[in-house]
Amino acid sequence: MKRPYTVIVSEVTVDGKLTLAKGRSSKEIMQFMDEEANRYLHETRAKMDGIMVGAETIRTDNPYLTVRYVSGKNPTRIIPTKSADIPLTANILKKDAPTIIVTTTSASVEKVNKLREVVEVVQIGKDNVDLIGMMDFLYNRGIHKLMVEGGSTLNWNLLKLGLVDEIRIIHMPFIVGGEDTPTFVGGEGFKELSEVLKLKLRAHFLRGSHLITEWEVRYED
Repeated sequence: MKRPYTVIVSEVTVDGKLTLAKGRSSKEIMQFMDEEANRYLHETRAKMDGIMVGAETIRTDNPYLTVRYVSGKNPTRIIPTKSADIPLTANILKKDAPTIIVTTTSASVEKVNKLREVVEVVQIGKDNVDLIGMMDFLYNRGIHKLMVEGGSTLNWNLLKLGLVDEIRIIHMPFIVGGEDTPTFVGGEGFKELSEVLKLKLRAHFLRGSHLITEWEVRYED
């Protein structure tokens, strides 16, 4: 399988949270990012062929996923969703950038057809999106550099399958707490120390008032 070089980029609080509570938008946290941190995020977007978020992020945050703080080309937006449950009012369906919805053969025919009226829809997998097959498809479509902006379930599913090369964290200088508050990586998690993913710190620096850390994912150590 050939796949895109994949980088997860996320804004994460000191205690590892993505939002203020389950079901809340990450935009509430992102509003505290200063201009330089936002420039870093959008500089990264501008270097990518594709940008991916999960369907829950679309429903909760309604992002544009475009390049705005710097000059550069908008990457192709990719949204994996097993049910094709994407609101027809979603900003990612606008014409300011290409969008690919990746869904399953078991998704509602009506929902798939409605989405196909405005964007490209591909079906890869039966009951769940086949992420490995999706990555192969994206590479063959010319998406060789892929940025992932979460959420926590998508992050977990990509990491557990060995589909991520780098992680970049924009550290938000506050603590949220909460047992059910979404963290950077969700899912069932690794249960044994021998299973956990090891990272190598590649760089750390300040952009504006924010610490940014860049990590290499090391699957074979």
